[in-house]
Amino acid sequence: MIHVDNFGELISRDIGAFAPKPTSIEGDQQEAATVLWTSPDGKMETGIWECTPGRFTADRTKIAEICHLLTGRVTLHNGDGTSRDIGAGEMFVLPHGWRGEWTIHERTRKIYTMVAGGV
Repeated sequence: MIHVDNFGELISRDIGAFAPKPTSIEGDQQEAATVLWTSPDGKMETGIWECTPGRFTADRTKIAEICHLLTGRVTLHNGDGTSRDIGAGEMFVLPHGWRGEWTIHERTRKIYTMVAGGV
């Protein structure tokens, strides 16, 4: 039987201990995350991620990511040098093949969905 999963309130949910962000290139960034759901075939995952201020690289050449910022403010820097500011309450897609950098201006929490093969 297929059923609906409900994850409840996500802004203050405990997502575990923070650890250094491996792809950080500026600032002493710390991140934490928890997976809420994974598809039976393993091609889709959704969860909560949070990160402290700084800048890091991101590579979505093998997956796509759909994001909804719950709190915080970021700037996404595309590989072509353009950028986009995004704040709490906004949703965006990092399509399959996207590479760039994130600048986290203030502690940020997002809901994410990763899709193998892209969207």
